[in-house]
Amino acid sequence: MEEKSFSVQKQGYEVYSVIHAHKNYELNLMTSGSGKRIVGNNISTFENNDLILIGPDLPHNRELNESGKNNPPECLILSISENLVNDNLIRIQELESIRHLFERAMSGIAFKGEGVKLIEQQMMRLEKLQGCDRFIALIKLLTSLTEFEEQEILSLTPELTLSNYKDLEQIKTVYDFVLRNIQDTILLDTVAGLLHMAPGSFCRFFKKRTGKSFMQYVKDIRISIASNMLSNTEKPIAQISLESGYNNLANFNFYFKSIMKMTPSEYRKNFR
Repeated sequence: MEEKSFSVQKQGYEVYSVIHAHKNYELNLMTSGSGKRIVGNNISTFENNDLILIGPDLPHNRELNESGKNNPPECLILSISENLVNDNLIRIQELESIRHLFERAMSGIAFKGEGVKLIEQQMMRLEKLQGCDRFIALIKLLTSLTEFEEQEILSLTPELTLSNYKDLEQIKTVYDFVLRNIQDTILLDTVAGLLHMAPGSFCRFFKKRTGKSFMQYVKDIRISIASNMLSNTEKPIAQISLESGYNNLANFNFYFKSIMKMTPSEYRKNFR
């Protein structure tokens, strides 16, 4: 029996899930709960009805607030085969907007607004259909996603997907450590020790596998976190600097501008 090109399931969320990736595209709706969301190198908070579209091999995870761990919420998942997306059917001219949607999904997309409720209804209906009606409903759902006014690209550097890595488990260990300790001083010796390597060997290993230096990778993640706080909170820039791992405001301003091509204050002003 051939594998289905897409499927819908509703499941309880695992409180202690770890950062993971998969081969298919995934539309993921957390119907309740709140906490911290990790997609690629983006770390941000999420609330009820958090809807994200994730491409193949993009690491992701959600960490629930303490209140949610006592009563884990349900998660609605639409999994779409990579083969379906790569098939010529999705590349016909009339489906161009859907093709671009999947291209953006390689970096992760968050959808916000009242349209999330419509997507939930379409996902639930999709689960009950069969045959051509089921496929037509999928195209309608994907079209609804392309029409969202509020879409946020999540990962700052989408080229750092796990499919590029030969030593997958070792890279995931580094990835997880950096994301969970981003506000602290991250010492090269400590991270190299996680893989039982000397610092010099680790630097060569990381650069060869990811295409960039380890310290540049850490800077990219910190600036991604800072840009999210600048656009979604009223926190003072000095506080954002500290929470994204920079104890020196001048250094924060310098690295932010070098990556984002504008100062933190300009970024906040332009976003709004």
